[in-house]
Amino acid sequence: MTDTRLPLRGLLPFATGSVGMGVWVTVPGLLLLYFMTDVLAVAPLLAGFALLVPKIADVVLHPWVGRLSDADLARHGHRRRLLLLGCGLAVAFAVLFAVPNGLRGPGAALWVAVAFIAGNLLFAAYQVPYLSTPADLAIGYHERTRLMGFRMVVLTVGILLSGVAAPLLARAGYGTMGVVLGVTMLAAMLVGVLGVTRLARAAPLTPPTPSHGGLLTALRDRQFRALVTSYLAMSTTTHLVLAAVPYYTEYELDRPALTTVLVAAFVAPAILTTPLWVAFARRFGKQRGLLAAQLTFVGGSLVLALGATAGLVILVAAVAVLGIAFAAMQLLPFSMVPDVIAAAGPDGPAKAGGYTGVWTAADALGGALGPYVYAACLAVGGFVASASDEPTPQSSSALLAVRLGFGLVPAALMLAAILIQRRYTLDLAARTAPVPA
Repeated sequence: MTDTRLPLRGLLPFATGSVGMGVWVTVPGLLLLYFMTDVLAVAPLLAGFALLVPKIADVVLHPWVGRLSDADLARHGHRRRLLLLGCGLAVAFAVLFAVPNGLRGPGAALWVAVAFIAGNLLFAAYQVPYLSTPADLAIGYHERTRLMGFRMVVLTVGILLSGVAAPLLARAGYGTMGVVLGVTMLAAMLVGVLGVTRLARAAPLTPPTPSHGGLLTALRDRQFRALVTSYLAMSTTTHLVLAAVPYYTEYELDRPALTTVLVAAFVAPAILTTPLWVAFARRFGKQRGLLAAQLTFVGGSLVLALGATAGLVILVAAVAVLGIAFAAMQLLPFSMVPDVIAAAGPDGPAKAGGYTGVWTAADALGGALGPYVYAACLAVGGFVASASDEPTPQSSSALLAVRLGFGLVPAALMLAAILIQRRYTLDLAARTAPVPA
């Protein structure tokens, strides 16, 4: 077991790279479905489909990027080429919201879908090698949690700031918002590349022998399958909640301005509780912490299903409970992936990109399934799309779909994640496993 402790001069810039990724995950997840249905007059099912198709493409693209990343590591001893290419994500983000004036309905949906596909490919080019970093370093079980703890805190700050700033900037125009946040993304992602470089120098792993079959190895790994399948359900759930917030505040609470309040209530507790989850994992293990967080999320979701009758204070508190659980559901699974890779044998690090590619594909797919599931709930309820200057009254069944889709459906999805997560049994062995020299 290694005693290597990573330096702050590497940890902080590495974590900063997550800000750019956080903006990409948060802002489209929060506003893109609403942008299409309530600004661009795209029907809910078509809007959901426009978000789903690019993410389905990610299921193929991310593992392919993982193989490229592993090949880069074997050939050049690092993964920086893809990281730098992925910084182009900032441009794709700006284009995503720069829909030409007058383009509405199916044409607008096509614009968003094409821009989303390009952005997701660039996102994969950055995310896959970035998240392979813990497996590329000569560090142990607890140091991986510490590394991802730093990432989670900074990521959550990025999610909070972008989640609060995006709706405010959108009032000046969605195109303006895209440019401002795109510049922020670019700066953060470049700093992240610097952090990856410094960490690789601080805890270098013996260069792995070139290996093939990383993708197949990942899919055959029983522990990884349980972990990634459970995370797919978790990702779907959290992205559903994020996409539902604008609808819930406008149609259930009749106070659209509360969108920023609920986003802040969701994200802020995650910043404060991440160090506590790191300490919990050190004492009791990552698996127990993750199961506890999932159960907590179920409880908070059921409260939200009560809607406005529960009272605003209770609802904000329930969202904060979801945020506490969200911290663990981001920290712990991401720090368990390198544990699985380390347990895969001496050639595990050489296949880290394959594992990470499958993982990020699941994350991306969950990012699409969440809004799509919520869009399907709206469609079943009879929700009517509108343009920004033509608000449309909604039926009682549509309003019911808004509420139950925000509370009851996430609770059901998270219960499924718990049942799958219980199949993961590696945690105890991972805590005592030696680190490859």
